[in-house]
Amino acid sequence: MSDRFALHVSLFYAAFFLYTGLSMPFMPPWLAAKGLDTREIGIVLAAPLVARVVAVPLSTRLADRLGMQQRALVAASLASVAGFALVGLLSGFGPIFVAYVLASTALAPVLPLGDAYTLRGLRGRMPRYGRVRLWGSVAFIVANLGGGVLLARLGAQDVIWAVVGGLVLTAAAAIALPRTAPEAVAAVDTRDAPASPWRSRTFVAVVLGASLIQGSHAVLYGFATLLWSARGIGGIAIGALWALGVVAEILLFAASGRVVGAVGPIRMIVLGGVGGAIRWGAMAFDPPIAALPFLQCLHALSYAATHLGAMHFMAQAVPAGRGATAQGDFVAVQGIVFAGAMSLSGVLVAAYGSTAYGAMAGSAALGALLTAAFGWRRVMSSRG
Repeated sequence: MSDRFALHVSLFYAAFFLYTGLSMPFMPPWLAAKGLDTREIGIVLAAPLVARVVAVPLSTRLADRLGMQQRALVAASLASVAGFALVGLLSGFGPIFVAYVLASTALAPVLPLGDAYTLRGLRGRMPRYGRVRLWGSVAFIVANLGGGVLLARLGAQDVIWAVVGGLVLTAAAAIALPRTAPEAVAAVDTRDAPASPWRSRTFVAVVLGASLIQGSHAVLYGFATLLWSARGIGGIAIGALWALGVVAEILLFAASGRVVGAVGPIRMIVLGGVGGAIRWGAMAFDPPIAALPFLQCLHALSYAATHLGAMHFMAQAVPAGRGATAQGDFVAVQGIVFAGAMSLSGVLVAAYGSTAYGAMAGSAALGALLTAAFGWRRVMSSRG
């Protein structure tokens, strides 16, 4: 992989996760400033979950069939800019909801298409993946830390334009990506590739197992701040806890070339599930506040190890001509599992408080067991 390719892919991930780090904290206050109540805000913010499940598999399959992964990525990036700019110009629940659904549908394929493009360009050089992907995590934490400053400067009514700016950078980075191979080759690969990867028990186990492990973060993502605040932890400390998890993730990404080479993709996912089970199991018992930084460092396993294992597995097991399809299916399954986990988490947190983390520990453990049970043949073949 040339340094030029690595630079451009790193910039793409940085731009996309800059957008993500801006949109997560900014969209709810912007919607509230537009006069939407909490029920309406919840409905609007659910749109990306639905769009991900419906739009991503269709668009990624089409991109593979036509051999147009990179051009599809550019088109989706540009359409998302137009979509969210339209959202920013509208008022009222109905118009905002319709525009947000359209914008989310355009945006949903961007990351899986970007991942498919990256894996295709890194084929045979996957130890470099973590070192380009870590810049997305760096940008995310920068956006989180700088978010309060932007909100104070722009105000809730205009903060949507910072979100649109992140998407403009994403589109520019997508346009600048070098072509890894003639796009026509991908079309031939698709026709000549083996049958659907869903016929492989190992592929099914990896997709479902990794999705269960990633879905186990639902209580953390949805309710950790509320639960920590209820224990008297201040806002600065809560921000530091969130940042610490991302820092741990970045460190594993930086060392991933050696780590994944030594452990192997399947065992990385299993390790992520075990780390998640330990992390959530401890959180379920309201551990001392002093223990929370150590538990947040387990994000390197529960999230980063699982993600790295899944991406390395895709690079090894999925033909290049089906890379976007596999990524799209993976994202769709993760979306379904996460939506279910988030819905369940709301009920469990309301009834049992932090004990709800126990269900997340079960999800992570089940994901690890599923991956290990059906991926064992690949684990054994990877020895040595």
